[in-house]
Amino acid sequence: MNAQPFPPASTEGDAIAERRTLWRWHFYAGLFVMPLLVVLAITGTLYCFQPQIEPMLYRDRMVVADTHGPRLSTDALLAKAVASEPRGAVPTLAQIDTRRTRSAEFVFRLPSGESESVYVDPYNGAVLGTLSVEHRLMKQIRNLHRGLMLGKTGELAMELAGCWTLVMIGTGVALWWPWGGASRRAGGVWLPRLTLKGRAWWRDLHAVGGLWLAVGALFFVLSGLPWSGSWGTQFKALATSASLGYPKGAWGEAHVHSSAPVDHAMHGMSMKMDDLPLHQTPWAVGATNVPQSADAATPSRLSLDDVIALAAKHGVTSDYGIAQPTSPTGVYTVSYFPADPRAERTLHIDQYSGRVLSDISYGTYGTVARVISYGTSLHMGRYFGLANQLVCSAISLGLAALSVTGFVMWLKRRPSRALGAPSRPAKRPPMRAWRTGLALVGAVFPLMGLTMLAVWCLDRITFRARAQAQT
Repeated sequence: MNAQPFPPASTEGDAIAERRTLWRWHFYAGLFVMPLLVVLAITGTLYCFQPQIEPMLYRDRMVVADTHGPRLSTDALLAKAVASEPRGAVPTLAQIDTRRTRSAEFVFRLPSGESESVYVDPYNGAVLGTLSVEHRLMKQIRNLHRGLMLGKTGELAMELAGCWTLVMIGTGVALWWPWGGASRRAGGVWLPRLTLKGRAWWRDLHAVGGLWLAVGALFFVLSGLPWSGSWGTQFKALATSASLGYPKGAWGEAHVHSSAPVDHAMHGMSMKMDDLPLHQTPWAVGATNVPQSADAATPSRLSLDDVIALAAKHGVTSDYGIAQPTSPTGVYTVSYFPADPRAERTLHIDQYSGRVLSDISYGTYGTVARVISYGTSLHMGRYFGLANQLVCSAISLGLAALSVTGFVMWLKRRPSRALGAPSRPAKRPPMRAWRTGLALVGAVFPLMGLTMLAVWCLDRITFRARAQAQT
């Protein structure tokens, strides 16, 4: 079969014009995406191995010897951590990990406004040391991955890089597409011809490698964009307005799995799950309204051990965070974000009565949230362990290698002191399917649409000026 990625051209000239137009768009997409794709690939690979890297980097604080003896209570360990912190430090998070060789971790908000983790030996209560939450290595790598450590501007740049990668994938596959009898041979189509020399060798490596990595790159983009700062937030709002099945609790309506009556006036506060000092929060509940504790006549606060016992009754036993109340109306929030999305759980617990005010589990998610939860777990290399990490790393580093090969090809064909963009075809090809596709991408990703329009205008202005200079 000679299936074609776009409608067949009426003449050979139209076909050449179409391929040259696709090459120009592929070139412009690559020019912008290449450096950012290298950053995304390297930081993504490192962050994927966070569970192995951090215990090695901070072994003196995170890892303890198993004495085979009893562990101290969590409240006793918290008291040790409080005593070691400066006056005015407020405990905000307890990270619960029942592995015998891991220390207990408590996060404090310091008077300076920054946060600090304190690590305590669970067997003897010795304070092992501290780590800055904001400045620890993996936090910096994550900030680089999401926004180049440039705040909102960097987040928008990385979001655009993801969107333009979609254009790069589409045009790259179209340029690779084997015409005529080319599909019957493997060399140059399914396998690179390593006997070639010069730019042709790099082209084969780039084209064939890109084909094999296209599906993985597409998955990375589509599973990563829901976490982006601009489009991801808008997508949540759109999904909610279209009733695509998000937990009711995520939008201010109590979704409670408890027989106790609920005071709905306690819900609808402006604080969201994403505002809490948790290390990780399931995507589906990031916009969940955090409820308030009811006023208590005798405000006797639950202990952390009581909260841990409540969490265990709901099936949450280890490797989760408890955001602690920092005001008289605050709640304990249990956030469980495991490798298997089906076990995700979010509990809000009244700090005085111990009543579960809100319980959101994977079972309450709609189809969209469930798909994104699985995508997130696979994207982060968590779902099927080390094999998942290795697959993600291979795709990420392969994409970085594609950026390098593309850059080398550009250097080899670029004229001195010129951009080296592929020449614009003299005849404008129809390419209605491609124009419609780009328009749809621009409509779904408005920021991407604006930049596509800017590139198109700049290209036309530059081409017109060049044509006038030659006449």
